[in-house]
Order: sequence, then structure tokens, then C-alpha cells
Amino acid sequence: MAGATGDLVPVTPAPRIPVRDRTSRLLGQFPVRRIYCVGRNFADHAREMGATAPASKAERGTPVFFMKPADAVVVDGTVPYPPGTTDLQHEVELVVALGRDAPAGVLDAADAMSLVFGYAIGLDLTRRDLQAAAKAKGLPWDTGKGFDHSAPVSALLPIAEAGDIGHARIALQVNGDTRQQGDLGDLIWNVADILHELSKLYALRAGDLVFMGTPAGVAPLRPGDHYRATLGALLQLDGHIVPAAV
Repeated sequence: MAGATGDLVPVTPAPRIPVRDRTSRLLGQFPVRRIYCVGRNFADHAREMGATAPASKAERGTPVFFMKPADAVVVDGTVPYPPGTTDLQHEVELVVALGRDAPAGVLDAADAMSLVFGYAIGLDLTRRDLQAAAKAKGLPWDTGKGFDHSAPVSALLPIAEAGDIGHARIALQVNGDTRQQGDLGDLIWNVADILHELSKLYALRAGDLVFMGTPAGVAPLRPGDHYRATLGALLQLDGHIVPAAV
């Protein structure tokens, strides 16, 4: 159209996650650019999924990465049961938020933590039946991971407020029963390792989130279920699964 200027379709704003201090005081908002996820980063979960867990760091090989759309973020905890599945499963995870762009090239692991803005606790929700069917055929399993409302996250806690979380515990309760728990010291690849490996494949930028992987205990969620995810005493995410939108 001659003379037309501006956007021709509505622009969806970037999802935003609240940033709070340890007293729950709101500090601002964190706009989300991308969501990277790490698979099989706890040995016990790798084994429960039928994979071989490395016996030592020297045998780790290469991390498994996948992605979710930025607008999969859920900040109020309410998750509609997704379409196309009868086996929605939870995976509680540490979420790392980047507040600086990485320099060009491969990021040195020794410098990686300088990019980290803060932490959240979140769920990597998975349509396990779709993932399993794709794996069985040797096909990509994007539909099992990257769907609407598949990334509930708590508020972000700045790294200076969080302190050292190297051995903090992540846990998930569903309807009051503990389903998952793990020590972050048991991660196969720690935060610095993962940012180093991601930088070999992507240009890391401020606004990126990294879901760091889940411990054993993944299991189904159903409409009506209430969940509580925690990162030690630092962070808590409460939510529930509601019937599918019609």
C-alpha cells in the first residue's frame, strides 16, 4: 500500500515476569526474549526416562537442548489443560534469567555467571504421550514441549538477593504430596557449564530464560490439581490445572 507506514498486524508484547526481593517487594518486570531448556540434567531423571546417566563429569558428553516459545510463560500459576494430550506431566526446574548480552563467540564458563540477572522456580510442562510418540519414530518432539502455557514460573529473585544456591533444593508438591525433590549440586551441567554450551549454538541475550532440568519423579497432572514448586526458602510458585479452554 503506497504511503502506508507502521505495523500491519497487531504486535504482541513480550511476556513479563515480576521481579521481587526476598521480602516480596516488587522491583520491576523482566521481559522474556527466549526460553532455552536443558534435558536430562539430573542423573536420576535421565535414568527414569530410560537414558544412561554419566558416571562422571568426564563422561557427560553434550547437553540436550530444546526450546519453548516465550509466550508459553505463565506468571499467575493457572494452566489450562492443553489440547492433543491425555498425559500432561510436570517437571520442576531452576530457571535462570539473563540480564546481559553474551559477548560474540563462545562464552568462557568462568565468565558465564556475570550474565545472570536472577533465578526463578518453574515447571517444564510436557505432553508426554506426544513426546514419546515422536521419539519412537525418531522425529522431533517440539509438540511435546513447546505449547501454550507450558512454562509456569515464579517471580524472579535477583542474584544478589539469592546468594549461593549451589546446593539449594528444588521441590514440587501436588495436592499436598511431594512428587519431586532434588539438590542443585546434583546437576550434571551447572549454570556456568550450560551457558557456555548454549553459546556455542546461540547468541545469548538479556531477557533469555534457561530451564535447567528436572530431578526424578515426573508424573501426570490433571484438571483440578494444585501444585507448589519451591526453591529452598527463597522462591515459591503456587498454581493449579484448570479444564481445557473451549
